[in-house]
Amino acid sequence: MAVGAKDRIDKELVKKYSKLKMDNPETTKLVDSQKMLAAMNDYAMMQRSMLDMNSKLKSICSDVTSKSVVYLKLNFIPPKLRNK
Repeated sequence: MAVGAKDRIDKELVKKYSKLKMDNPETTKLVDSQKMLAAMNDYAMMQRSMLDMNSKLKSICSDVTSKSVVYLKLNFIPPKLRNK
């Protein structure tokens, strides 16, 4: 799932930090890469579940709304036919 900049400030920050490179290899030893990938996977699965629940909720709400609508039959007589 791609995440993009939402406004001008975010776009400028992305431009600024996309050019930076990490020259300190010792910091990679601070965090276990497998744990980081597992955490990212968990977050992605949670985000996907939230999107699925949101779509199901929208579907349920639209079904409830459409079933609760009451249509009334209006006897509309066009103005030309009213005098007859």
